[in-house]
Amino acid sequence: MRVTQSMLSSNMLRNLNNSYGKMSKLQDQLASGSKISRPSDDPVIAVKGMGYRRDLAKVEQYTRNMITANSWLDSTDESLNQVGEQMKRVRELVIQAANDTNTSEEREKIKMEIDQIRQQIQDVGNTNVAGSYIFSGTNTNQPLFTPATGGGKEINPNLNAADKAVNIEIYDDIQIQVNTPGKDIFKNIDDMMGKISNLLGNPNVTGPEIGAMLGGVSSSSTNDDITAMHNKVLEAQADVGARQNRVEMMENRLSIREVNVTKQLRDNESVDYSKAITEMVTHESIHQAALSVGAKIIQQTLVDFIR
Repeated sequence: MRVTQSMLSSNMLRNLNNSYGKMSKLQDQLASGSKISRPSDDPVIAVKGMGYRRDLAKVEQYTRNMITANSWLDSTDESLNQVGEQMKRVRELVIQAANDTNTSEEREKIKMEIDQIRQQIQDVGNTNVAGSYIFSGTNTNQPLFTPATGGGKEINPNLNAADKAVNIEIYDDIQIQVNTPGKDIFKNIDDMMGKISNLLGNPNVTGPEIGAMLGGVSSSSTNDDITAMHNKVLEAQADVGARQNRVEMMENRLSIREVNVTKQLRDNESVDYSKAITEMVTHESIHQAALSVGAKIIQQTLVDFIR
């Protein structure tokens, strides 16, 4: 086959163009820090990168869900703690009122404080977090207590799903209940408080009858006495605490997952600078040599062959 000057020039230009392309790709990698600038550069790396980014997006969403879950659980725990503290005060007042030496005025003062505590517990039952009532089950847009017809407050009669759980997904296919349905427990406490108030308002009720509301180890203990109600509050707090611990463990697991996926994404796409620089220097040397040889080929004209 006859090799012509045109063939030599064309091959030289094609090779120089390829060399420019390789150096341009290496320069892009060094400038961006990424092995690829478009999916067509390496489809395998691109597909893996999409998967890693999808995982990171899920981690980000789960992290936001964790914040919401912690907000609900912390608010629930604090609210139940307030109810528990109020129950302690109610116990003190009932012990004081169970003494028959109290005058009617003294009982009335105790009754007034009991009524105020009852209202406070009702307000706690209507705790709202970011526009959601946390003790109303899935009826988060409705308060637990609403104004009663004859005055005061009563359990909202329109709560159709007050005992339903509100779940939030905190990991792949893992949901946790963030609410504590409060209809039963707050209703029982409210009924108990109303009963104590009525006893204190009746001058014919004796001290032992009032003291029976203390419950505990007494044979007259019932399911609606102070001890029983306080125990239910403590049980609810224990349940909330267990879920708080679960969320904390899932947060640690989520943090580990984020670190691992971030490392995998970096290893998949990040350029090896030492390797890229070495290749760049090598290609530059080859390119300079090609330019030097090519310059000698291009310089030749028809006059050079006539001589």
